[in-house]
Amino acid sequence: MVLDLDIIKAFYRSLPARMEKVGKAAGRPLTLTEKILFNHLSDLSRVSAIKRKTDYALFRPDRLAMQDATAQMALLQFMVTGKDRSEVPASVHCDHLITGRIGAGEDLGKALGENREVYDFLRSVSARYNIGFWEPGAGIIHQVVLENYAFPGGLMIGTDSHTPTAGGLGMIAPGVGGADAVDVMTGMGWELKFPGIIGVKLSGRLSGWASPKDVILRLAGMLTVKGGTGSVIEYFGEGAESLSCTGKASICNMGAETGATCSVFGFDDSMAGYLESTGRKEVLEMAEANRLHLTADPEVFDQPEKYYDQLIEIDLSALEPHINGPFSPDRAIPVSRMKEEAAGNGWPLRLSSGLIGSCTNSSLEDLSRAASVIEYALRNKLKLKSEFIIIPGSERVRRIAEEAGLLDIFRKAGARLFANACGPCIGQWDRGESKGLNSIIHSFNRNFAGRADGNPDTHAFVASPEIVAALSIAGNLLFNPMTDLLMNPGRDFIRLPEPEAGVLPRLITSEPPPGYRIPPANREGIEISIAPGSERLQKLIPFREPEESDFQNIPLLIKAKGKCTTDHISMAGPWLRFRGHLENISGNYMIGAVNAFSNKANSVLNILTREYGPVPEVAGHYRDNNLGMVVAGEENFGEGSSREHAAMEPRFFGVRLIIVKSFARIHETNLKKQGVLTLTFANAADYDRIREDDWFSVGGFDSFSPGSRFRITIHHSDESLEYIDAVHSYNENQIAWFRAGSALNLIRGLNLQE
Repeated sequence: MVLDLDIIKAFYRSLPARMEKVGKAAGRPLTLTEKILFNHLSDLSRVSAIKRKTDYALFRPDRLAMQDATAQMALLQFMVTGKDRSEVPASVHCDHLITGRIGAGEDLGKALGENREVYDFLRSVSARYNIGFWEPGAGIIHQVVLENYAFPGGLMIGTDSHTPTAGGLGMIAPGVGGADAVDVMTGMGWELKFPGIIGVKLSGRLSGWASPKDVILRLAGMLTVKGGTGSVIEYFGEGAESLSCTGKASICNMGAETGATCSVFGFDDSMAGYLESTGRKEVLEMAEANRLHLTADPEVFDQPEKYYDQLIEIDLSALEPHINGPFSPDRAIPVSRMKEEAAGNGWPLRLSSGLIGSCTNSSLEDLSRAASVIEYALRNKLKLKSEFIIIPGSERVRRIAEEAGLLDIFRKAGARLFANACGPCIGQWDRGESKGLNSIIHSFNRNFAGRADGNPDTHAFVASPEIVAALSIAGNLLFNPMTDLLMNPGRDFIRLPEPEAGVLPRLITSEPPPGYRIPPANREGIEISIAPGSERLQKLIPFREPEESDFQNIPLLIKAKGKCTTDHISMAGPWLRFRGHLENISGNYMIGAVNAFSNKANSVLNILTREYGPVPEVAGHYRDNNLGMVVAGEENFGEGSSREHAAMEPRFFGVRLIIVKSFARIHETNLKKQGVLTLTFANAADYDRIREDDWFSVGGFDSFSPGSRFRITIHHSDESLEYIDAVHSYNENQIAWFRAGSALNLIRGLNLQE
């Protein structure tokens, strides 16, 4: 079964003609990113005029994917648009709400009970609006998309920041907020500032302990968590062609940790093999016939410095395994330097847990390479010294790994198998009693403080599955499998061999795929399941249009210090249960952010009472007194997840203005969509002028237009005034969202007029 086959056939049938038009309009050689994005423009006449990182454009994605945590709010928004069905192929994947506790069967069974009303809602709303539905346990959204939906040259969006995984199969696949998903489902174009393009030339071949994961671990260290912001990372070169398709997908997945819009590889033989092994021979044949259009033009490869905004070269043959962390995915440390780094920073050396899998590294190749290390250890009477957890990416991968004997190897070593779900990667990990100060190592993508287990004292390090396996056998952060020996109970010194993937079985398909529900042909009379008085689900009430008076004499809620990710703004973990209930989930607003004045989290001054209290409590008090609020922050504000709750919660409380040194792309768009005024300091040093008990007045609405400025008056408690300038990145469409009170208000108004 090939999902969306008719749509894919239509895409490839028309591709040569469209690319001829695009090529003539551009009048120059094109990168792969440009080919895909230009081909999906709503208006092809704009090809020659669009400027990278400057001009906004409307695109027509081929499909949309949503995971269960973000799908709730996206579909609750879609329900009020007046539309009868999704205008593009869409799917919902139930992977986020399953907590890892005991093991796959027990955890899945408990999740089905705990989340029944949410699953019933998603199942019914998907059926009602002609959306494909993947049951809990079917797999993680990105692996399922790679196996079933992704195709070379396509454009998709997904309500998860790691949607770029599909770039491993030649797709442009940015992560977006739910409001963007609503736009696409209603048939509107998807708006994006045309990205810059970072070219990464890979030469040589990987060998030894180095893996595809080490490519992105190294690159994250080079670019940092914001170095890719506003850009697509495009890989090319002989080294790129030498990597497996799933290895490419892992690289693209974690490219999100650089802030990149997405990442992509050109179509090659490894992708061809993956399409065939996943039962998509027809897609393979169509891609082969269009191979010319599915890579950059030859002139780009000959002179890459001429066509990319930034060029980076990585020699795979010289690449050393890396371990990134703790607390930030861009803290890149070659394995050979870990002893020095750990000693200098006083990190806990004993590894309490090792975890492999998640959406980033859960392919058969990943599991096989890790299993080869574990199997050798067992043969030589070495035991795991760290708790070891395996998370397959999909039910298809799990079944084949079981048949191949890979899971038996892990079980014999004492590993636990968790459900095919996100689990510990997103904070859905119940570790039982507190582990206090400890270190863990995993093959996931993010390692922010407290992300995996809610414990800010857990030092999380990111590595490849095989490095995770090796260090879990050693039980120590300092172990270097390339040079160090281990001693077994017989006092023999053992050197772990270089990992091998072995001969992997075909990734066979079934019809329908395991856990997939086809939308019913007859959708009339389907009732959407939302129980009255539910604490998990709540229908949305539209936000009102803003008035200029809303921005006069409003207090500071919090001035956030340092890194402020979406995990800090709207924490996951136990709060995932409220993702469909705006009022209840708003109880977590900014509770993880550090107050710049006290260096404490979730403690801010209530200017009205002169007392300190939790951020949501103070925000609620201001709202009840009809006061808007201001939030201030530093660089890359809102990096991390695509969750739009981090943008809806401040709007729920009445936050009018968020002013920062810089925004992460997805979060800034999400805030704009919800009607929050998003500004950046014209002078970053003005952040330091904000005091704890300040009041603000915002001027500049009369001249609000692309490129305009706002003048902000700061009213200090000593009755002195200061004035700062702020800039914005709104275009005309986005200004219309703001004036309507939200993008959803604008969409609903347009649909009601039809």
